[in-house]
Amino acid sequence: MSNHPSEQPAETVERLRAGFASGRTKSLAWRTTQLRAVRALLKERGDELATALHADLGKGREEAYRTEIDFVVREIDYTLDHLAQWLRPQPVAVPERLSPATAHTVLDPLGVVLVIAPWNYPLQLLLAPVIGALAAGNCVLAKPSELAPATSRSVAELLPLYVDTDAVAVVEGGVPETTELLAQRFDHIFYTGNGTVGRIVMRAAAEHLTPVTLELGGKSPAFVDRGTDLSVVAARLASTKFMNAGQTCVAPDYVLTDPETARELEKALTDAVHALYGDDPAASPAYGRIVNDRHFDRLTGLLASGRTVVGGDHDRAARYIAPTVLAEVAPDSAVMSEEIFGPILPVVEVAGLNEAIAFIGGRDKPLALYAFTESQTTRERLTRETSSGGLTFGLPVAHLTVSDLPFGGVGESGMGNYHGHWSIATFSHLKAVLDKPLG
Repeated sequence: MSNHPSEQPAETVERLRAGFASGRTKSLAWRTTQLRAVRALLKERGDELATALHADLGKGREEAYRTEIDFVVREIDYTLDHLAQWLRPQPVAVPERLSPATAHTVLDPLGVVLVIAPWNYPLQLLLAPVIGALAAGNCVLAKPSELAPATSRSVAELLPLYVDTDAVAVVEGGVPETTELLAQRFDHIFYTGNGTVGRIVMRAAAEHLTPVTLELGGKSPAFVDRGTDLSVVAARLASTKFMNAGQTCVAPDYVLTDPETARELEKALTDAVHALYGDDPAASPAYGRIVNDRHFDRLTGLLASGRTVVGGDHDRAARYIAPTVLAEVAPDSAVMSEEIFGPILPVVEVAGLNEAIAFIGGRDKPLALYAFTESQTTRERLTRETSSGGLTFGLPVAHLTVSDLPFGGVGESGMGNYHGHWSIATFSHLKAVLDKPLG
């Protein structure tokens, strides 16, 4: 359903198209007003949204604010601080043969944008692209995930209370509603999710020659070099892997390291898990739950892929799977055949850097590559000899928090990027303007 309950998706799109045709979304004042309105929603109704996130995913209040609510607030604040500068026309040099003449580029809004969000960060991954689309001067149709129903309902109820409803709409629902939306003509589609649905989105977009941004997933490796401080490595791996019960697209999916380091890392990871969640993670308010039974069953089927170092406990009724580390994992095991997207961290042994680079290069390009190393040569080789959406040394996931870094995948992990001024570029057309005097 939409925030106009009697509307059909086609009618919602046409209403938004009329809103865009009015021209009001192009002014800087309108754009900043909408951003501040979404910010007010997050600040004033944050506790309601945190309650919804807990209902959907068992997220603790601190994590809900840190990774979703406050994350989007920071994105809004950064955009507000820089938007006027980003939108300024950019002069371009003109060849001598055209002189006298001037040239510049301007950023034009695309029109009506569809944003389809996933369930794992159902607020952040809906509103962060919406912020970029609004900042670029577009109208937006937001489609929250039906697999996070409490958050979807909260957004559908609250967002229209704050924003221009002739320029921003929310449509709830599952596959039938999404299928009907994809049959409409949009000026850009921004999808976050898996590759299977990503292909469906691209096929639908091709019917209207609509450009797409696909933020997909993949098995993001973490390479641990010998000689690193394993207590620090383990703490950073555990905190980023097991956040949101491992249901994070950029979480370290598996660890690559040499056999000797692997043995030492086992104890360090066990200690790190206990430090984060205590002896009984099921009782920890900081530890989340699996989104539904289907994903729970898929994940528990992967637990036999290696020797359990820590964790392994699970309770289907509570959709609980303990933070789990698996050792002696074979490259062709079940847990290595798909993106895990859950609280299971396999450790795969390689002889060293050469084998690690070959291992990474022999698989689909990941959304992120993480490495823990003190060697500048190793850093340079990983930068030069691997391909991934992002590359981070020392702290997984941290690149998401740098607004001026483009966030996105490559190959099977996606196409296009956003955050900061990259969102403006994604949701705008860079128009060339040339002025040659008649005299």
